[in-house]
Amino acid sequence: MFTSFNTALSALSADTTAIDVVGNNLANLNTPGYKASVVSFSDLVTESLGAGLGETQVGFGVASPITIRQFSQGAIQSSSGALDVAIQGDGFLVVSDPTNNGGTLYTRGGNLEVNKAGQLVTATGFQVQGWNAVDGVLDTTTPPTNLSVQVGSLTAPKPTANVSFDLNLDAAAVSTPTATTFSTSITTYDSLGGSHAVSVQFTKTSALGAIPSSWDYAMTFPVSDLDPAAGAATQMPSPGTVEFDTNGNMTSPVSPTLAAPSPALAVTGLANGASPMNISLNLFDNSTPPQPRLTMYSQTSAVSANSQDGSPAAQLTHIGIADGGQVIAKYSNGAQIAVGQLAMASIVNPQSLIASGNNNYQLSSKSALPAIGLPSSGGRGQILGGSIESSTVDIAKEFTNLIVYQRAYEANSKVITTTDQLSQSTIALIR
Repeated sequence: MFTSFNTALSALSADTTAIDVVGNNLANLNTPGYKASVVSFSDLVTESLGAGLGETQVGFGVASPITIRQFSQGAIQSSSGALDVAIQGDGFLVVSDPTNNGGTLYTRGGNLEVNKAGQLVTATGFQVQGWNAVDGVLDTTTPPTNLSVQVGSLTAPKPTANVSFDLNLDAAAVSTPTATTFSTSITTYDSLGGSHAVSVQFTKTSALGAIPSSWDYAMTFPVSDLDPAAGAATQMPSPGTVEFDTNGNMTSPVSPTLAAPSPALAVTGLANGASPMNISLNLFDNSTPPQPRLTMYSQTSAVSANSQDGSPAAQLTHIGIADGGQVIAKYSNGAQIAVGQLAMASIVNPQSLIASGNNNYQLSSKSALPAIGLPSSGGRGQILGGSIESSTVDIAKEFTNLIVYQRAYEANSKVITTTDQLSQSTIALIR
């Protein structure tokens, strides 16, 4: 009879732990990426009474319960934060603890931000790891490091080397008595980021109806942007020529590899002191095989698209994280450049992780070695930009558990009260 005291006390202790777990789950109802814990009970060893070899067994109560964290998928919600991310599927973001010699931790809390040092960190200040772009190149084969973004930095200007136009030349154009011409222009940039409007003029050189139908083209540079005292000069050795067949398709040059390079416009003596420029007109696109950008149909000569590969110096204006975990820097000139890539860790038995606070987890002695790599590879889930993973706590389920544990606590309290009354009755028999 007296073992019932210990039995009931073990139940009170276990129920208290279970209520603590429920309370912690409810407290983290709104914690991004939080995974709810459940309590697993187990009985203590039993003893056999009498000589029946197990026919009468009485247990010693319940063992201290085990808590198991359930890594189920939380709901994905859209977020207005440009640096917010959510993991859809298995895996964790990799973070380092700046207060513990950079120890590696893991998290699914995706509300990220940039600190004053330009480092990408979690909301609680832990540094997010991944790969930083070096000279515009992301090498994800190297070990991940702390991601950093130099807020307020300038990008160097890139001088224009190539320009292109997607255009149609009017098939009704004539070469005599006055040759038909068509001109267009595009803004280019020098090595200092200065802008210059380069013009391209096409001139009909073949007679109407002649096959092939040919046009000459030449590029010119604004003289006002040159310094005569610095030996300024613009030179295009000879006009370029394009030819078209009866279907309006460009037949010459036949391809960018078989034909001689297009004549380039060489510019020296820029007034702002920039380096000399050498600008080529690309007549083919980047498809495989390359396709001509020019046509000659019976429509008014017009440009449908143009491009050039230069850019001015630009200020960093915005940082965001795109789907897939790429850190994108947007500059004042409209350019968007991938400056980093988030790393993800796959752990085959995440239930073995130990919660270390601040929405982070650390490895335990039972944890498998994490496999770190890119999202959506090796069994790792996706990273969704502009989203947050909600807590997996089910408020209805937790309240139900709370009622059950409360009733269990009350029932075991009654066992202790009853056992005490029986003990008093037994003692009274002696008197």
